[in-house]
Amino acid sequence: MIGRPDTYDDALDLPGYARVYSGKVRELYAPLDSDGAPRDDVLLLVASDRISAYDFVLDSVIPDKGRVLTQLSLWWFEQFASLVPNHVVSTDVPAEVEGRAILVRRLPMLPVECIGRAYLTGSGLAEYRETSSVCGVPLPEGLTEASRLPETIFTPTTKAPVGEHDQPMTYAQVEAEIGAELAAKVADMTTSILRHGNEIAAARGILIADTKVEFGVADGELVLADEVLTPDSSRFWRAEEYEVGRPQKSYDKQYVRDWLASESGWDRHSGDAPPPLPADIVEATRATYVAAYEAITGERFR
Repeated sequence: MIGRPDTYDDALDLPGYARVYSGKVRELYAPLDSDGAPRDDVLLLVASDRISAYDFVLDSVIPDKGRVLTQLSLWWFEQFASLVPNHVVSTDVPAEVEGRAILVRRLPMLPVECIGRAYLTGSGLAEYRETSSVCGVPLPEGLTEASRLPETIFTPTTKAPVGEHDQPMTYAQVEAEIGAELAAKVADMTTSILRHGNEIAAARGILIADTKVEFGVADGELVLADEVLTPDSSRFWRAEEYEVGRPQKSYDKQYVRDWLASESGWDRHSGDAPPPLPADIVEATRATYVAAYEAITGERFR
């Protein structure tokens, strides 16, 4: 793993659980049965305080980030309960990871990054400027930074191994990967989640520009998994400051990306790992994540 920091999660010992996977920011553990064998029906999903950017895991952690991602995802899972089933089994977890872990269903996961876009920015804007489309979806002429799209669109990418870059996929490629019926369900559900999320967020003064969601499959039906509409997986913009034609102030890790790209002196194309974040950037990033949680849920972060 590129730039993997040495955090408490690397040495975390959870009696009764076996670590089965380490991702960019999450750890997966399997509960052990009475014979000491890993169970095959559920997993413990633990969100660390690690942060990634530009496909690197930084040598810095953001205090409370794991708790924010977990608690915000749980809030959104409840909002979408009538729209799509999710993977949550229980929040009764070991004390060592309380507040930043959930027990989830063990599911076959789709090998596609499911991305929805409501506004044009980031890699989508870069691709549009070259091709007048994003992931094969043609868009009107004259769009610019932060333009609202005529409708929410599905712009999937490959799910690259940790340390490698995801690549844009066309809808036809998604069909070839997972089949036409499942591809149609994935595209519809991804855009539905973003549209419904924006309806909820708009009342709280937030625009959700784009998001990435993960799906598993159970009995042929989609199950929403991993995280949903968090500052790690989405771009949240302040509606009162929204202005087309310029980058937006946001409630997400764009703050970290901007520091790396403009102030750190690091060249993201060099192949070198990015530098650690200064203390003030760490503090401001934590504050941004907490602000996102409080603005969306209307609840004080504890």
